[in-house]
Amino acid sequence: MANARVNAMTSKCVNVRYVVLTTKHHEGFTNWPSKVSFNWNAMDVGPKKDLVGCFVEALRNHTDLRVGLYHSLFEWFNPLYLEDEANQYKTQKFVWGKTMPELYELVNTYKPDIIWSDGAWMAKDIYFNSTNFLAWLFNDSPVKDTVVVNDRWGDNTKCKHGSFYNCDDKFNPGKLFPHKWENAMTVDKMSWTYRRNIRLENVHTIEELLQILAETISCGGNLLMNVGPTKEGTIIPIFEERLKQIGSWLEVNGEAIYASKPWSNQNDTITPGVWYTAKNSTSGTSVYAILLKWPETFLTLGSPITSSATTVNLLGYPDSFNWDADPSGGMKIEIPVISINRMPCQWAWVLKLQGLKN
Repeated sequence: MANARVNAMTSKCVNVRYVVLTTKHHEGFTNWPSKVSFNWNAMDVGPKKDLVGCFVEALRNHTDLRVGLYHSLFEWFNPLYLEDEANQYKTQKFVWGKTMPELYELVNTYKPDIIWSDGAWMAKDIYFNSTNFLAWLFNDSPVKDTVVVNDRWGDNTKCKHGSFYNCDDKFNPGKLFPHKWENAMTVDKMSWTYRRNIRLENVHTIEELLQILAETISCGGNLLMNVGPTKEGTIIPIFEERLKQIGSWLEVNGEAIYASKPWSNQNDTITPGVWYTAKNSTSGTSVYAILLKWPETFLTLGSPITSSATTVNLLGYPDSFNWDADPSGGMKIEIPVISINRMPCQWAWVLKLQGLKN
């Protein structure tokens, strides 16, 4: 099962910053020629290729994307795991014979930038020997100075330990979160995998994806968009379209996303559907207001505190917008009439606010 989990956060086609490939899911099939998965790996059966190696080589030779490798700690049908489970995890035959050797293989062979662990809800970290592996990873491994990991290393580590937290699938707190986190969600609303019977209404619209992106980034998270490839390893057209749409939006508005940070307000205090990010530079702090709905005539924002030096610009549009201080606080922005052929994008527009007092 070779799911590609795509982070929409620099390739020319989709403007992502890192990609996470499923190297092994809960059924135990490894997409690389693992020495501990005889005759149940992508070299011995199926494609007869090292799919993980192809993936890593393609990314590092042709893009500047970071390499992420997903790995499941447990397996549904492995007799060694089932024996450990029956023994209430007091034995570790599966850990020492299968899952830990796989992780060491992945790190030493492919030197990933991200290890995305999963399947940890079955037992505590002490069963999986997670702490010893992570100590080696961050102190002695070939990627000790560059690698990051998520928080799924035991059923007692979720949302507690990790370079970044996943917490739960599709985690989206909707407010500022105290630790770096990631919203791992699916473009197909109903599945992490490719489904032959998928229907259009099951797929997130680009408007929905951009809303999720705005909410996630404004609250300090990363967005990991999962698309499940077919058995041939291809991405179906509707998923490809969504990725390209995200990419085209980021070409215009990436300034509000890349290297941004949460602002003092995550969303506006007056107008719904407005989410904020911020970025520091030598000229001061720029605040970005992501508008999920195009306003008519005027837009009132309650969160910004203006000054005489405040300016308002629409990313991708050459002219500045006029504004006035609102008597009740905030600002009232005049929205000019812009012809369709001069609109910088089709969905979710970004206003750049400079010279604010906050």
